[in-house]
Amino acid sequence: MVFHAILPKIINFYRAARKLRSNAFQYYRNSTARATASRCTIPSAADRTVACDFHGGLLRSTTLFPYFMLVACEGGSLLRALLLLCSFPLVWALGEHADAGIRVMAFVTFVGLRPRDADLVARAILPKFYMERLNALVYDHLWLPAGRKLAVTSAPRVMAEWFLKEYMAADVVVGRELQTVQIGRGCHFTGLLRGPGAGPEVLGAEGDMADVFVAGASNPLNHLFIPCCKEVYVVSRESAKTDTLPRERYPKPLIFHDGRLAFLPNASAMLAFFLFLPLGFVVSVIRISIGIGLPYKISFAAGALFGVRFRTSGRRIPEAGTKRRGVLFVCTHRTLVDPIMVTAALQKPVPAVTYSLSRLSEIFAPIKTVRLTRDRERDAKTMSRMLEQGDLAVCPEGTTCREPYLLRFSPLFAELADDMEPVALDAQVTSLYGTTASGHKWLDPVAFFANPAPSYRVEFLGPVPREQTCAGGRAGAEVANWIQRRLGEALGFQCTGLRRQDKYMMLAGNDGVVSK
Repeated sequence: MVFHAILPKIINFYRAARKLRSNAFQYYRNSTARATASRCTIPSAADRTVACDFHGGLLRSTTLFPYFMLVACEGGSLLRALLLLCSFPLVWALGEHADAGIRVMAFVTFVGLRPRDADLVARAILPKFYMERLNALVYDHLWLPAGRKLAVTSAPRVMAEWFLKEYMAADVVVGRELQTVQIGRGCHFTGLLRGPGAGPEVLGAEGDMADVFVAGASNPLNHLFIPCCKEVYVVSRESAKTDTLPRERYPKPLIFHDGRLAFLPNASAMLAFFLFLPLGFVVSVIRISIGIGLPYKISFAAGALFGVRFRTSGRRIPEAGTKRRGVLFVCTHRTLVDPIMVTAALQKPVPAVTYSLSRLSEIFAPIKTVRLTRDRERDAKTMSRMLEQGDLAVCPEGTTCREPYLLRFSPLFAELADDMEPVALDAQVTSLYGTTASGHKWLDPVAFFANPAPSYRVEFLGPVPREQTCAGGRAGAEVANWIQRRLGEALGFQCTGLRRQDKYMMLAGNDGVVSK
């Protein structure tokens, strides 16, 4: 009898719990009375002060370890990344979000690191991973319409401040501060953390309260701000899993980013990466040797046997008869091996002109490469001379771009040839990017072919109609823009007016010239 009396109450409690859990937010209102939870209807945040927990609130993920790993690996070295991975059991035992666990990760990641290296990672590498994990519901309903925006992070402030202010338009970023020490003329991090750089006083004048606080799970700084906020929203796990912000709704277009790691380096992924790395290096050397030493017809099968995925389409059969000049293949630029992939697709050697290439890459390249000088007259003479000798490949963007965007096409090539063919190239990786702006460029081919299954797509789009060339009365810039649009449509990429200088100034703080 007792069981029959209690059973309906248990069922009703279970249904209520499931209903509350299905909400994107759990809502609490600060008052003198006991806080109560209710079904959440999010009011407008327009012209209100919104404070938001970065990890778990603004981001869908609450984990901190992968972002420390990105700083350790990209800003430090593989050895530092390995040490951080070895410290993960201690971090897990202490608690990843506990004060002690955060201090362990910060010490291993930052001790001895220069502030300049940490700033470079925060500016050029972390924004890509942050952007891909934004919570669409929090961003659309609370963060975007807010009048004043404050972000709270339990990680060192240097890891999140640039992204939050440049991409998310945050007014204030509150986080842990790292201690520094002067060694000679250089400044280095000690790896030791101070308390938060600011507290509730950043909300405004004394006695003021923020209108809304969006809380994630387990941020040790939350207790400083929750009592100073009128309304508190706690993001549910279901919302964190499903509310992905699509690329077209990013606060700013994510066009440039740097770094070698192409995956979010959580502990299990980094363990698999380090276990595969020696084998990946051996496989990369074998794949490069196949491309250099074997005939083109055999290299296709041999490359596929070792996991390289290569797809080509649209190749045209050369017309009978002799031509006074060669064909200019106008290619998109995804990695340094783009001209080599065009050569493999055509099954004949095609020389290439490059804007910036390391000496080591030139030595090992299986095709002839000629470096351009950025002197318009000299470069025009060089390309004209090479077209007199036969076909030529050129990447008019002048630098690589990883995301689905095309940079501005230099119009020089369009003024030198009438027989042109656009070639759409795209490369896909899963572990390591085959490009870098601030790292060692000679490692680019090695890194690309060290992926478990690198893939390349080469699509020939046919000759450019005569009426769209300079011989048909078009200006060089018009021809370049027409070819850029044609390639963008074929790949599904967006055309931009950005140049290589824009990329390198943002990612590396230089003009991208490789001297050796």
